Amino acid sequence: MAMTMTEKLLARAVGRDSVKPGDVISPEPELVILHDGYVETAHKILSELGYKRIANHDRTMIITDHNTIQTTPRSIEQSRNNRRIAGEWKVGHFYDVGRGGHGHIYPMEAGLVKPGMFIFAYDMHCTNFGAVGALALRCGPDVPMVLATGTMWTVVPETLYIELVGSFGPGVHARDLGFKLSADLTSGKLGLEFDDRTVEFGGDAVEAMPIAERIALCNTLTEIGVNSVIFPPKSYDGAAPDASWVRSDPDARYENRLTLRLDELVPQVALPGGPDRAADVTEAAGRDIDHAFLGSCGSGMYEDFVLAARVLKGHRVADRVRLLVVPGTIETARRMADSGLTQQFMDAGAILLPPGCGPCAGGVGGPMGPGEVSISTAATNGSGRMGSKESECYLASPITVTASAIAGRIVDPREAMALATH
Repeated sequence: MAMTMTEKLLARAVGRDSVKPGDVISPEPELVILHDGYVETAHKILSELGYKRIANHDRTMIITDHNTIQTTPRSIEQSRNNRRIAGEWKVGHFYDVGRGGHGHIYPMEAGLVKPGMFIFAYDMHCTNFGAVGALALRCGPDVPMVLATGTMWTVVPETLYIELVGSFGPGVHARDLGFKLSADLTSGKLGLEFDDRTVEFGGDAVEAMPIAERIALCNTLTEIGVNSVIFPPKSYDGAAPDASWVRSDPDARYENRLTLRLDELVPQVALPGGPDRAADVTEAAGRDIDHAFLGSCGSGMYEDFVLAARVLKGHRVADRVRLLVVPGTIETARRMADSGLTQQFMDAGAILLPPGCGPCAGGVGGPMGPGEVSISTAATNGSGRMGSKESECYLASPITVTASAIAGRIVDPREAMALATH
């Protein structure tokens, strides 16, 4: 039976030859991931049910990425409790602050998530793992069930296949595509079902797309309610993996298909309120900003900071703007230091924060005040996402965010890049 990538990985996870959309299954994950913000809650639920241990402790990961700057008695207590619980549960993969980095990036970097794997995770942005050809599903508050039993019931989803052709123009990035596609899907412009579907990307442009851009695209679409996002297998370091079986069969059945031309795209911003509130950057150009942020699980890769540094070269951050730079992992921070990127950002007036979520975790580090305006590469931009509910959060690519931080207002990065060449 011909199957999509998602169907193949779910069939493997239940030990069957095949599955089809609508089947109710109980797949066994090769890894279960919790971030530091939910460990105490999961432990409390299981303890009240009488569970003193978890089903597959050696295949469980706890990673500290939200609470990396512990500035309150409560945050210190939570961190201490997480360490105690990890020991009590004998968690096989525990990465405290300073040990790993972002839970949606580090597992790929460390080789804990590889092409062809199936993963359950508490947080919705686990869709990032689709960038290497792994399938990750969010189990949210049901993660205690997975920890206790080793699985949970799951419905095999339909798949929307999107072929990408062409290449991005100057100043355009995969995040721009993510914003535009999210808007066109949620508005009904494309007339396609997406809710609780897997989005599979394919085409010549996808084969050439770097992992960092794949991650950005996976990350943006999860916010509109897709089940997951997946790409053809590719190793984190860009090498071709031995996982040809993961690819969808040529005659696999998709619920719908769509073709998008990358060269028709222009830089986007997501207006305050949601990543799917996309608009051409020219519609927001001129808006003064107080705050800018480079990082998050969608744009915290080394390659993202290389792009930003190219725009920043020879410039300083505008006097009225604070630019926060948050590497996705400890290794990314090390590479930035070794290559001189860290020094370049500091010389330009940027503020370096510890690897992890940064301000995107509810403004834990570098929050915004009432009336302030931000442009960032955060995962989402709902009211109060990075501090005060009276602030405004715009989202954009690393290129647009950096150009805007230099100007002190939202700008079209193509104009900034043109000026830099003269």
